[in-house]
Amino acid sequence: MFPERLRALRRGRHITLEALAEALNEHLSPQEKPNTASQIGNWERGVRTPSYIEVKKIATYFNVSLDYLVGHSQHTEIDLAMLFLSESLLSFNKEPLDNQDRYEIFQLIDGYLHGKSSRHNNVPIDHQEALDLDF
Repeated sequence: MFPERLRALRRGRHITLEALAEALNEHLSPQEKPNTASQIGNWERGVRTPSYIEVKKIATYFNVSLDYLVGHSQHTEIDLAMLFLSESLLSFNKEPLDNQDRYEIFQLIDGYLHGKSSRHNNVPIDHQEALDLDF
């Protein structure tokens, strides 16, 4: 399960093996050896198994749990605040979001949630329009 999840996470973010290796090497301790693209490719093919330390670095980088990486759980909860503050490339309807977009959308969501408690929630809603996500 780990190889499939690692490959899906990496490909889902359009990250090359080389780029992932570089990212994992950014905060190496003196006793750690640098990761290589070949090494990560072996993990994705199931040829080799990474150490606990490597799996933890991968989980941190992709903002997922260790349980998710090893197949013990589904990753269904996403904290939008953490996503907006992360270095992940974000897009909306295939339109890339730059830092200004991310900041403004974050502020809109934050303002909506803070104001939610002061709105009248007891007003019945006659209908709800479906979202057109243009997929």
